[in-house]
Amino acid sequence: MEAKVITLPAFYVVGYQVEADVAAFESGLGKRTYHSLTAGRDQVLNKINDHVILMQLYPLTPEFDPQVDRFVHMLCYTVSHPDEIPLDMVSHTVPESRYVTYTHTGLESELSRSYDYLYGEWMSATGNEPKDYDFEVWDERYSPDSLDNEIEMFIALK
Repeated sequence: MEAKVITLPAFYVVGYQVEADVAAFESGLGKRTYHSLTAGRDQVLNKINDHVILMQLYPLTPEFDPQVDRFVHMLCYTVSHPDEIPLDMVSHTVPESRYVTYTHTGLESELSRSYDYLYGEWMSATGNEPKDYDFEVWDERYSPDSLDNEIEMFIALK
């Protein structure tokens, strides 16, 4: 699938927030947080669907390196409005924005090649610049250890 630019209206998410670098998140923190979220899915009111979103919010510093520096990861659900947030969870308003969207196909462990393409080659070729966040949608196609795995990726654009 080709990368394309779309505009999404503002939306709300509710879920768990953790701060970690990529290695710490991938070493088990992400999976534990995912399992906590899905186990408590019925506690999240006003859910639009059961698709899990992994949102990553980055600091606005030029020297930021996600492999070394900690940043915010949110594992969450989209909600119609963030009422009565469950204990230990947070809500976040995602502003209307333009995004480059792309479908990663293949093992989740190979997701970095899709990010490298979008943040590197695609941004350079199109003259676009990323904002300070991106997110993935893990829907019914999410099967991280399968070659048939598909993850929808969205990178917010300036």
